[in-house]
Amino acid sequence: MMARTKRDRRAYSAGEWGRNRVRVFPDPKTGLFQVEWRENGRRLTRSLKHRDWRRAKRQADQFAAGFIDAPGGKAEAEPEPLTLERLFDIYGEEVTPTKAKTSRLHDRTATKMFLGFLGRQRRPETLSQRDWDRFIRERVAGRVGPSGNPVSNRMIERDLKFLLAVLNWAAKSRDEHGRLLLKANPLRGLRTPRQKNPTRIVLAEEEYQALLDVSRQVGWRFRVALVLAHETGHRIGAIRKLRWSDIDFERGTIRWRAEHEKTGYEHRTPATAEALAALEESRGKELGGADAPVLPAPRNPSKCANSERTHLWWKKAERLAGLEPKPGRGWHSLRRKFASDLMDQPLKVLCELGGWRETKTVLQCYQRADEAQLRNALENRRRVHG
Repeated sequence: MMARTKRDRRAYSAGEWGRNRVRVFPDPKTGLFQVEWRENGRRLTRSLKHRDWRRAKRQADQFAAGFIDAPGGKAEAEPEPLTLERLFDIYGEEVTPTKAKTSRLHDRTATKMFLGFLGRQRRPETLSQRDWDRFIRERVAGRVGPSGNPVSNRMIERDLKFLLAVLNWAAKSRDEHGRLLLKANPLRGLRTPRQKNPTRIVLAEEEYQALLDVSRQVGWRFRVALVLAHETGHRIGAIRKLRWSDIDFERGTIRWRAEHEKTGYEHRTPATAEALAALEESRGKELGGADAPVLPAPRNPSKCANSERTHLWWKKAERLAGLEPKPGRGWHSLRRKFASDLMDQPLKVLCELGGWRETKTVLQCYQRADEAQLRNALENRRRVHG
């Protein structure tokens, strides 16, 4: 059996869009560098027949320069029309790499889906309400998309917001000659479908205690993750990427790095006694320096536990605790519990503690008053009037 090699995602572009643009990239199968350019509206590619990255970049520069110098070359030609394929290529090259890992993955998936649905050579300015409505119908029915299954309005909303982001960006960005890539977003103002009754489960206190009781049976990593999620209110993605250098036991604080936060917001929060106790207990479990993961992968302690692993921990804990599976009850339900438990605190304080950047998000998606809080509010009202 042939050993699999890691795919090289490097790419390099030289020249100017619509003039003498040249791109080099490795072939995913052979690893040999390819050079790509456009000629008379056609995309052409040929192999450079080597794997030398520096040499490939040098050749791209030479190729682009030769394009200009060549008699009758594209230097004097009119810029080629902007197609959806070209627009998504530019956006994927300049904007997508600045996003978080999950957003980059969605960008690539959505790009492939929209190009297949709308057409690679479609001009962006010709998009209209009809395309918008047709995409929603087909996506709901499962006839469009990577899974081939019907999806919720929430997923469709995310896809369409990506398309709007690309078009909005193009309407504000200029090429090397100062021309706007797109004069205006043709889909601006169209409404995305909304989930009428989204499932936003808040983990109950008794459910948390039941999970905590069986946490040691699942493993010390799960116990630490569970306590940190409950005590800090942060996403499991940020928690599993914590390293010991982020924990300050003397000051009793935790640093949340921007690259691991969905909002890109780096901040420090005080840690509760329960959180520090769980961290102290686990500090001696694994050997490693200050940069070692707080939740190391079982088979590779130098790496952080992945999302699939934390998902399996949660499901196992639910079974051991005797909790009936409930859609929407997972790690994020602890974040909603944190926001609801601190409902009596100023929103600014809550946002700082949980890493939210906008109070609107907390009010709309995370906080939910329980019956006891509602009854307490009514009792306080009676006392005031009495």
